[in-house]
Amino acid sequence: MTEPTPSSLDNAPEDIKLAVDLIYLLESNEIDPETALSALKIVKSDLEAKVKAKQGK
Repeated sequence: MTEPTPSSLDNAPEDIKLAVDLIYLLESNEIDPETALSALKIVKSDLEAKVKAKQGK
């Protein structure tokens, strides 16, 4: 995967910047895609619970 130049992400939305960072982190550490997907499901569930709790306040 070719890394985008810093200037190409300067104006990108924060979620895109984070996604690019996460992809880079996973690929540079040679994380197995199935392991990454499993971990992301756990992270997603945790974040959804935090959003739900925040909305309930």
